Amino acid sequence: MTSSLLIAGLFNLRVVDIIDIVLFAILLYEIYHLVKGTAAIRIFIGIIAVYLIWKVVKALQMHLLTEILGQFISVGVIALVVVFQPEIRQFLLLLGDTRIIKDQRRRFLFWKLSVNDQVNLNVDKIVKACQKMAETRTGALIVIARQHELNPYVTTGQNIDAKVSEVMLETIFFKNSPLHDGAVIIVGDNIRAARCILPISNKPDIPSFYGLRHRAAAGITEKSDSIAIIVSEQRGKISYSVDGRLTGGISPAELSTILENLLK
Repeated sequence: MTSSLLIAGLFNLRVVDIIDIVLFAILLYEIYHLVKGTAAIRIFIGIIAVYLIWKVVKALQMHLLTEILGQFISVGVIALVVVFQPEIRQFLLLLGDTRIIKDQRRRFLFWKLSVNDQVNLNVDKIVKACQKMAETRTGALIVIARQHELNPYVTTGQNIDAKVSEVMLETIFFKNSPLHDGAVIIVGDNIRAARCILPISNKPDIPSFYGLRHRAAAGITEKSDSIAIIVSEQRGKISYSVDGRLTGGISPAELSTILENLLK
């Protein structure tokens, strides 16, 4: 009896229902590619997982779980709007910008968004600058953007918009420079901003001898797909962070290999 009802329901599938499913799949696909490489991707996958579980328990008539998950989804949407208000605002501003944008821009349905898919960067300039700053024990924090352009963090600093060079990086992080505090953010082959404020990681497994630069490097790579390079002022060592994980005491040659592999 149950199987016959399912077959009858399947044959009652309308053309509009098929279009609805296809459009929903396209929307999910586009949103996934839009948030891929940012911390929002984990939240996006989590929301989809909870929603699917809610639909399954509802179909199985598991009333208690249906009620709990239903309340979680309704309250969770409001919580997400509050927590991710800056990101949602930026997303809506991008969707409202229908101007024709050239050169490697990503589409979202009928819109074109300013997101670079490739990173064109000469890593030798960064490596040489880090080597010199490590030798002179000049503290530095350099963040290299990949798919996520880090615009919310760029706006916290001083706009630079200059080509990446050894001299420019060493000048920014010179101890008497007004720009040496905070982070430099590099997008493509350009230094977008200096003196940027980054989120601090609260992970308990970060060694105590690492300072705020290292915690900020871990924090920004937890929330994006960026690469953070740290030069320690006290120890004169080079470290880097990816996906919230810190790796310290690497040589300039190792840093060059790591950057080339990560930026392919």
